[in-house]
Amino acid sequence: ASAVGKTLISINMASELAREGYSVCLADFDLQFGDIRNYLHLTPEYTITDLCDSIKADSGNSLMPMLTTYAYEGVSFQVIPNPTKLEEAYNLSPETIIDVLKNLRMQYDYIIVDTTSMFSVLNLALLDISTIVTFLGIVDFIPTIKNMKIGNETLHTLNYDSNKIRLVLNRSDSKTHIQLKDVVSILGEDFYHILHNDFISARESIATGIPLVLNGQESELTQELRALVARYTNKGYKTMEPQKKNSWLSKIFS
Repeated sequence: ASAVGKTLISINMASELAREGYSVCLADFDLQFGDIRNYLHLTPEYTITDLCDSIKADSGNSLMPMLTTYAYEGVSFQVIPNPTKLEEAYNLSPETIIDVLKNLRMQYDYIIVDTTSMFSVLNLALLDISTIVTFLGIVDFIPTIKNMKIGNETLHTLNYDSNKIRLVLNRSDSKTHIQLKDVVSILGEDFYHILHNDFISARESIATGIPLVLNGQESELTQELRALVARYTNKGYKTMEPQKKNSWLSKIFS
């Protein structure tokens, strides 16, 4: 379902991977209404439209100079913004977008894609070439649970490896009378990872343009986001700690 926090979580996953020293590209493939540029306060010179035009002109073109860089306190990653104009989204073919990713995938350790919440031709193509699919859900009311169940069952009918689909619950302790155990029973499987609700921190992150994992406030949600990335990379993590009084926070890893 929409409004489950996909964009905020994809941004923080990209940020945490970059903080760990990986080369990362974050793609906003909610082509019509993507918000990554707004969340990160970016003003991109190029968008996915330009990358598609370039790859159609010459499949061997280097696309990296056309990406937008997000940087904060020594941590940086590249972003592929969604089109600036709504009508441009209708003129982009899934095949060309996949060609863009294939062009870039050898240049990065990780490419994270934020998509729409539907089984479109583009999204199905993205699912096919993805190593891991984070299927994010919330349990604030019955229709969202129904949508989560339908979506999860559909993913399993696509015959992907069982380890490919990771069911993640967001805003798990938001005010609701729905019990987690009941949701698990309905879905027929446990959640791979659980993220707690922290609306205030999320709102502040969007307002400042600084991802939660980079702002130095080690909230419960921040640590859960770090733990999710650590599970994906099979690498432990340590929280950001100040080197000395009034100094900027350093990144420390195990």
